[in-house]
Amino acid sequence: MSLKALLLGLVFALIWSSAFTSARIIVSHAPPLGVLSLRFFLSGILALIIALWLKQTFKLTKKQLQATVVFGVCQNTIYLGLNFVAMQWIEASLAAIIASSMPLLVALLGWFFLGQRLSTVGFLGLGLGFVGVILIMGFRLTAGISELGLIYCIVGALALSIATLAVRNTNSGGNLMVIVGYQMLIGGASLSIFSIIFETYKVSFDWELMVAFIYTTLAPGLIATVVWFWLVNEIGAVKAATFHFLNPFFGVSIAALILGEPLSLSDYFGVVIVTIGILLVQTSKESV
Repeated sequence: MSLKALLLGLVFALIWSSAFTSARIIVSHAPPLGVLSLRFFLSGILALIIALWLKQTFKLTKKQLQATVVFGVCQNTIYLGLNFVAMQWIEASLAAIIASSMPLLVALLGWFFLGQRLSTVGFLGLGLGFVGVILIMGFRLTAGISELGLIYCIVGALALSIATLAVRNTNSGGNLMVIVGYQMLIGGASLSIFSIIFETYKVSFDWELMVAFIYTTLAPGLIATVVWFWLVNEIGAVKAATFHFLNPFFGVSIAALILGEPLSLSDYFGVVIVTIGILLVQTSKESV
């Protein structure tokens, strides 16, 4: 793996992990699905404006269109929709920890449905990463959690894994921002329907909501998505997914810093194991 891919992977993990904290702030001020759909509409329009400025083509191939729809529904509607709803009841750090199980799910789904293989070293790395996640998660499980919120986050992680595999071999063809814009608009449109049906619109406007919303729209919403598409295309779905193993440490650290959520010694011990697991997977070769 190139140094560029490694650095972008770390940037992606940091931005993605920070989204749980900003989402936690947002859902304490506004209906989760409604504000998330608005975020997607704004991110999607901005992406298409950038695509127009870059003179990218707005016409997608059949394969690109299929991947865009699957990614838009699985990541934006299901994964992020369920996570935003769940964070009304659970901590941002816990949501980040559950999301970090995604690399293992990608590897297992790829093996079961697509016949993909990892070497023994790769599977050892996945196992270590998952153990590290469990260590970090264990401290929070003893404090008591919302079962419904936990289920929402788990289903969301599964949906994100499917989305990752769906775009693994989809070449952007030079119109990456168009693809990003379209999948954002798909998420915004679908979530707005659920919001209208299920939510009551009550918003508490203040500077915290505005800062969190603007940050979530630009950083996790746009920048991280572009980086993620690039990583999946450059280093593959399984290896790109291992960067989600950094979510526990980044997620709990940012939540502790901004929201005052607890941070324990087991968090630091767990991230050491997670880091070793990531290095093993990234340096392993696929087994035929």
